[in-house]
Amino acid sequence: MRKSSLFIGLFVTILIGIGIIGFSKVSQANAEITEGSDNYTISETWELPTELDEISGIVWIDAHTLACVQDENGIIYMYDLDERSITEEIPFAGNGDYEGIALHNTDLYVMQSDGLLYEIKDWRETNRTISSYKTGFEAANNMESLTYSAKDKSLLTAPKDKDAHDEFKGIYKISMTSKTADVNSPTYKIEMNAEALNKYQGKKLHKTFNPSEIAVHPKTNDIYVLEGKNPKLLILDQHGTLKTVYKLDEINFPQPEGMTFSDDADLYISNEAVNGTASIHLVEFKFN
Repeated sequence: MRKSSLFIGLFVTILIGIGIIGFSKVSQANAEITEGSDNYTISETWELPTELDEISGIVWIDAHTLACVQDENGIIYMYDLDERSITEEIPFAGNGDYEGIALHNTDLYVMQSDGLLYEIKDWRETNRTISSYKTGFEAANNMESLTYSAKDKSLLTAPKDKDAHDEFKGIYKISMTSKTADVNSPTYKIEMNAEALNKYQGKKLHKTFNPSEIAVHPKTNDIYVLEGKNPKLLILDQHGTLKTVYKLDEINFPQPEGMTFSDDADLYISNEAVNGTASIHLVEFKFN
């Protein structure tokens, strides 16, 4: 009886210990998931159709339309925010890994992860022309970001993975004439050892921050850089000086990979479908 009681007591103690450890891990996970949710408010959300489950880039077209790409099919999807539906599909290439989309005047641009840039010229016209250009980046860079900067009069992009040096991730201009970038001369730098990024550093310095999208604020020219891997938003001023880094909670931002501003500076961020439905949020950040 004594041995039996001893074993029962030991068994109960082990169960209680496992429960405490499990509760601790769940509590820690919940804390990590919800951290950052006080940085912003989401004023509206659009749940997207299955065609956009892999949504990887968005760009503002007009008062009710976003152009979207997803990372498998060479199709631009026009999404109507009022109708909450896709209203037009524009094929531009075959299957691939398409990550970023930008608009300049009447032309759309799509970035493939290996650095190949597609130009859809006069996209609204039935006789639109489509061309592709090697920008100078390679598959090892894993290019996911693209935007047009009126200040720089160029497209801007940043490698997600490897850059020329592990100490920084550069933001590079892509010329509107040659459609190429000087891959040895970034216009702006995100320093991986910046104080604001200290708590995100791991064993490999270049993995401190992995840009998945970029957008330029239409009024301040601040440069917003999004990370989808470990959701964060980094903001540089118009000169490239790091201003702040916001952690994004993983409930509302399970995999944020698209971002764009409206003409009035409203910020839209899209998420791929991760254990749920792909979405677009209209987001307002709380600046100190």
